Amino acid sequence: MKRILILGLSLGLLWSGCKKESFDDIAFAEGAAAPDKLSAMFDITQDNTGKVSIYPNGEGMAYYLVHFGDGTQQPQRVSPGRNVEHVYAEGNYNVRILGIGVNGLTTEVTQPLTVSFKAPENLDFTATIDPSNPFRVNISATADYETVFRVYFGEEEDEEPVSLLEGGTASYTYAQTGTYTIRVVALSGGQASTELSKEITIVNPLLLPLDFENSTLNYEWINFGGGVVTLVDNPHVNPGNPSTKVGQMIKYAPEPWGGSVITLSQPIDFSANKIFRMKVYSPRAGATVLLKVENISDGGIFYELQQPVTKANEWEDLVFDFSAINTSNSYQKVVLIFDLGTPGDGSANFTFLFDDIRLVNSLPPTDAPISLPVTFDLDNVDYTVTDFGGNSSEDAIDPTNASNNVKKTTKGNGAEVWAGTTIGTPSGFPQKIPFTATATKMSVRVYSPAAGIPVLLKVEDHTDGGIFVEKLATTTVANAWETLEFDFNTGTPALNLSNNYDKASIFFDFGTNGNGKVFYWDDVQMVGAGGGNDVLALPLSFESATLAYDFVNFDGGQVTIIDNPVSGGSNTSSKVGRMVKNAGQPWGGAFLSLAAPIDFSVKKTFTMKVYSPRVGAKVLLKVENQNDGGIAFERELSTSKAGEWETLSFDYSAINTANSYQKIVLIFDLGTPGDGSANFTWYFDDITLN
Repeated sequence: MKRILILGLSLGLLWSGCKKESFDDIAFAEGAAAPDKLSAMFDITQDNTGKVSIYPNGEGMAYYLVHFGDGTQQPQRVSPGRNVEHVYAEGNYNVRILGIGVNGLTTEVTQPLTVSFKAPENLDFTATIDPSNPFRVNISATADYETVFRVYFGEEEDEEPVSLLEGGTASYTYAQTGTYTIRVVALSGGQASTELSKEITIVNPLLLPLDFENSTLNYEWINFGGGVVTLVDNPHVNPGNPSTKVGQMIKYAPEPWGGSVITLSQPIDFSANKIFRMKVYSPRAGATVLLKVENISDGGIFYELQQPVTKANEWEDLVFDFSAINTSNSYQKVVLIFDLGTPGDGSANFTFLFDDIRLVNSLPPTDAPISLPVTFDLDNVDYTVTDFGGNSSEDAIDPTNASNNVKKTTKGNGAEVWAGTTIGTPSGFPQKIPFTATATKMSVRVYSPAAGIPVLLKVEDHTDGGIFVEKLATTTVANAWETLEFDFNTGTPALNLSNNYDKASIFFDFGTNGNGKVFYWDDVQMVGAGGGNDVLALPLSFESATLAYDFVNFDGGQVTIIDNPVSGGSNTSSKVGRMVKNAGQPWGGAFLSLAAPIDFSVKKTFTMKVYSPRVGAKVLLKVENQNDGGIAFERELSTSKAGEWETLSFDYSAINTANSYQKIVLIFDLGTPGDGSANFTWYFDDITLN
């Protein structure tokens, strides 16, 4: 009767619980992952009692069932993160563990267990370097009569050991190179333990790329014939090479083939990448650079190419196409020879810097096609234009500013009344012109020989010349720059936003046969895209009288838009931004929210003109998500000039274009609080995405 009463009570409680709450919805469990990575760890007391603690572990587990393997009939249920204790007699057991997932699926594992009161015997272990990480070591151990191993890796004092079972692996990642003593202690159920120690040496392998920045690597160059390589602090830190450390080659007498060689830790893998790139700073253009790879033991097995330097006293990224190399050979040495055929004299004229020797899988891209905004100032952009009807255009220097690049178009004698110039090739721009319902204007800066000259701007579909809109404007000044605006919303025929307008052509002195007039022109762009009056977007030139450049200042940074107080050189703009860093936080700066997210689908390099009070001031340019500051990307450069304008280039090629970025953040001298003085006052201008 007692048993029945208890059963009835249990059923009553169960029935009562069912009435209170329903658990019919198990959709959450149906979508759960299957239990996985089931394992177990043992611990044993060293007191001859045979008490073993069992720690089950896994992913997606609701609970575990531990079958002790010693004849005990009922398994023990264990919740995640808990353990169970069991007393064993001496012997060998197979502990079976079932993991039950929240979705009812199960997985199981069987773990051998040895319980002995004797001291472990025949202890041995192996320590191997992980092939994927030269700082990571993997330990496995064996012994007789042991229950568990304790592993000490020897890098820290008073370290907590890692537990290890026979057949398993214990891993550890060292912070530094060096020789360490690994100690493994084998424990049984008795008081006595057995231990074994071995040394392991952690060496960082010397592999490509060679950037000379790693303090744990031994960049051991072997000099020959008068070449001498040393690693030095980069004496020319700039956007072309912001590295801290670089290689320096000084070529002395006597040999014309004097150079240096470095041996890598393993053969170079040419299976996928066969293009070498190397940054070089040469005292003169025309100097040659030979890059050679050799077999580690047979100098007769090699491949080499030689390239000329085209720039003097600035960083240049040379390209060596090793596509024809015999990949069945093994190459482990890298050889550098500057000015092969000419003995050096150890002077500045024979002192070269080099950096970032790397292997890539493609040649550098050719110049990018011309696209809006068109400034004629960017490197690696093909500013080809296409003349027709008797026009003749060429690259030129701004007649009022020797540091500004422009186009010069001559409408020659007898040129057609419709003679013009397509801005780019006949294929037009790589993207359609971004007309919207509120952005229908384009502008061109023009330097005309007379006032009253008609200038026509035409946009069209490059695949169908019948789809076009054209708009006429008239010059108002002679021999001076002015910005002409063309509102295609009032053009002919009517602007149709569904059309693909991806080509633009400009016609000077439209309607009149050519008579030799010369026109300069520059800065073709959408009005409202930095220089107009519709929307706040890139590029930011701060010239608009109607746009609100509402920088939000934080923690000591203070931005205002002012008249350019240092007009000249590479920046003759009327308006610029001024950042004064006052006392506050070392990260004091300012940010500006644009009207729409920045389009990084094609262009991924920011340029910004900066006027700094000193060389070496840091400039951080950051973009952020409009609502989540944790979604951001940033680059930091240092100024290389003081008291004059320079253009900094920020490489954003690694940005995650799947994210949305709408804020521009500027921080000068990050890490140093300002004091509001002239030493903490910078000017900036023309923030452009290229």
